[in-house]
Amino acid sequence: MEERAHGTVTSIAPPLLTRKEKAAWRDLREWLALIKSHGLLKSIQAPVNPDEELSAITFLATQADQNAPALMFENLIGDSHGCKIVTNMLGSSKERYALAVGLDPNMSIREMISASRYLMKDRVAPILIAKSAAPVNEVILQGNDIDITAFPAPKFWPGDGGPYIGSADITFTRAPNSPRINVGVYRQMVHGPSRLGMYCSPGRGGRLDREAWWKQGKPCEVVAAYGVDPVLFMAGALAINMDQSELDVAGGIMGCPIELTEAEHVSLPIPALAEIVIEGLLHPGDVEMEGPLGEFTGYYGNERSPQPVIEIKAIHHRRAPILTAALMARYPSSEISTGFAIMKSARILDDLQRIGVPGVVAAYTTPAAICGMGIIVVSLKQLYAGHTAQVLALTAQCPAAAYYTKWVIAVDDDVDPTDFNQVLWALTTRCHPIEDFEFMKNTWSSALDPAQYPPELRSYGSKVLIDACKPHRHIQHFPQATMLRRKTYDHVVNRWQDLGFSELPPEPVAFHPE
Repeated sequence: MEERAHGTVTSIAPPLLTRKEKAAWRDLREWLALIKSHGLLKSIQAPVNPDEELSAITFLATQADQNAPALMFENLIGDSHGCKIVTNMLGSSKERYALAVGLDPNMSIREMISASRYLMKDRVAPILIAKSAAPVNEVILQGNDIDITAFPAPKFWPGDGGPYIGSADITFTRAPNSPRINVGVYRQMVHGPSRLGMYCSPGRGGRLDREAWWKQGKPCEVVAAYGVDPVLFMAGALAINMDQSELDVAGGIMGCPIELTEAEHVSLPIPALAEIVIEGLLHPGDVEMEGPLGEFTGYYGNERSPQPVIEIKAIHHRRAPILTAALMARYPSSEISTGFAIMKSARILDDLQRIGVPGVVAAYTTPAAICGMGIIVVSLKQLYAGHTAQVLALTAQCPAAAYYTKWVIAVDDDVDPTDFNQVLWALTTRCHPIEDFEFMKNTWSSALDPAQYPPELRSYGSKVLIDACKPHRHIQHFPQATMLRRKTYDHVVNRWQDLGFSELPPEPVAFHPE
């Protein structure tokens, strides 16, 4: 018998969906088969070295083509487990994101943001299944049989501190006396057969849980999965409210519960459908030198420093496991990219609606700005004096946007935030820099921010709020923008194929006022 596990504006861009079907796939293998059927997965049969060569191939392929497919490396030099490695799982592909969450790949990014808000509203708690029914238990290694070095962990960049088996991973932790399972994406470096270094940024759930256990003088239990489906990966990378579990969010997106099973040595459950899972302990004071790692900023993250070590108690894996590996690099080569930006944008709009901000129309965290973390553009219909300043301030500090974001830009509702060409037009024709820039100091930032020195200051950041809207006090006299008439647009679209064009033209967000 299945048992439930605990994981516990009027309309800002109203959702396009009215359905809640179960996902078309169950695990990573089924999702890879799905994207392969759409021509979005490339198999590489030639021998490839996980030490820098694999990441170099991924980087060059994605730099050459923003729409590069996911890459499946099937012949890894030095591998003894019959492993495969998938890189660019999601990357900058809105189509692979859509297939992951059950949307139409032909939707525009703006439509996907709206639809994602609907998908992310539901919460579905995970379920526990029998150990014997869990594919991840096909092989269980304990005691002297534990050797994480036998798996082909990639070394991504020349300056990396070592091979990182944890990059496109998820990690479970839980605070003392709490039933909530925190799911995060934390980098994990191989130190030895039973030892992994784990870095968590300040303020992240895994670090807070670890410190709470250590404050009691007790080790912190950890479960980490290396070979996970894209929805769990994206949910783990998002900043979810601390009173909710990312497992419930992922289940809601999938339309079915995430399947877990009992571990061998820790009280935390393990993902039943993952490819490779370790369970272990973070002991107080047990540290080794970790890093650096080429990070999402496009720079090496942090100097080499002592970081906590996971003592591995068991390894579970499927036969011929598939490892998911996340190259972190400049856009469009970073694994955390378009899909993450779409989800984050949807959560920002939800936050603003909950706060009660009127007039907000759309928002977008452009992925080229370090994976959607650097810049937020929000559009609004100005309703009163000071409205734009209010939207800027609340957007900058809403839960989904507070971490790291440096630039928050407000534009009018005739500008599409997902089209940065339009945003640049607004910045250069509606923004008067000496009057329209405001700054926030001592905001929540990342220890990985390379712009701040000395490094000890990096957990504190700053933000610039840019008003690129028509000045409200002069809005009645502001020059009218050139726009198409709606009826002219409709007429031309109806003739589009007769005129010799193939794909339909984009629909403007605003038309000439009649």
